[in-house]
Amino acid sequence: MPFPKIDPPLLNSANPWCTTEADLRALYECPYTGAVTTRTSLLKGFNHDPSIHQHTFFDPREHKIVPKNTPDYHVSNTTNGSLNTLGYSPIPLSDYLSFITSITSTSPRPSHPKPFIISVTGSPSEVLQAHTLIRAHVSQISAPLAMEMNLSCPNIPSKPPPAYSGPALLEYLSVLPPDSDVPVGIKTPPYTYHDQFATLISALKTAAEMRGGKCPVAFVTATNTLGNCLLLGDEGGPVLNSAGGEGVGGMAGAPLHPLALGNVKTLRRMLDEVEELKAVVVIGVGGVGDKAGFERMRAVGAEVVGVGTALGRKGVDVFSEILEGKTT
Repeated sequence: MPFPKIDPPLLNSANPWCTTEADLRALYECPYTGAVTTRTSLLKGFNHDPSIHQHTFFDPREHKIVPKNTPDYHVSNTTNGSLNTLGYSPIPLSDYLSFITSITSTSPRPSHPKPFIISVTGSPSEVLQAHTLIRAHVSQISAPLAMEMNLSCPNIPSKPPPAYSGPALLEYLSVLPPDSDVPVGIKTPPYTYHDQFATLISALKTAAEMRGGKCPVAFVTATNTLGNCLLLGDEGGPVLNSAGGEGVGGMAGAPLHPLALGNVKTLRRMLDEVEELKAVVVIGVGGVGDKAGFERMRAVGAEVVGVGTALGRKGVDVFSEILEGKTT
């Protein structure tokens, strides 16, 4: 199944600000988004503990956070980095499908309803169950559906992102059904050297060869947060708590932007070098908060651009700022 048309080519990434039905409805009804992504979910939901699963925005120039009780917490243009020790959504996949059913049946709809990209994770067998569940809802939801396999979260102790491992990638790719009306994608972690990109391309190529030249993946979302990052407060201790107690988490926003651009450009080039992978779409994510960042992502090969940290800072109005070149 080909990747659905997204127009305008702008959406939210899977992040904390697309968790609830109200979040998703606001994104769906925003005229400046071409699609909506859900927060990454599990079949049974994630055991969210606010004492260790946290996030903050920070000013990367001064390494300073803005306290949540200040008026400019969400809107300061210099507080454009984020750090999180979050896991996945506490809301199970079945609830997200119910949310989408409700939103698409009650919201004012364009002539071509916006696609929903449903971000999921779990073991390979759980991801297959998720795909089966999503397929079962296709006839009930009046909008195109796609599934994103998040194989890149850096905040789960003792579970390194599968997208760094060739065998792990192939295990996930091999469980996907050969023919489906729900296109599937992979959300990748930041890659920092050639062999990591080559591992992904090799796994996709092998999976395609096993299916007679048909790649089971329609899109790649690059990139997730950069793991093992730390913010220290004025007293020298970590700003955030975490499951490991060190406050180390995933960084996103403006500081990630150059790395994200490099990931998108490299992936696009390497996908185009393999005949079976040329049709794979790249969704570019990482530090886009204005029109210039959007245009940079498009210039390096992103067919669609995703927004995370800037959405958390400014809400859905950020999408009109990005497309119209306005800032507040």
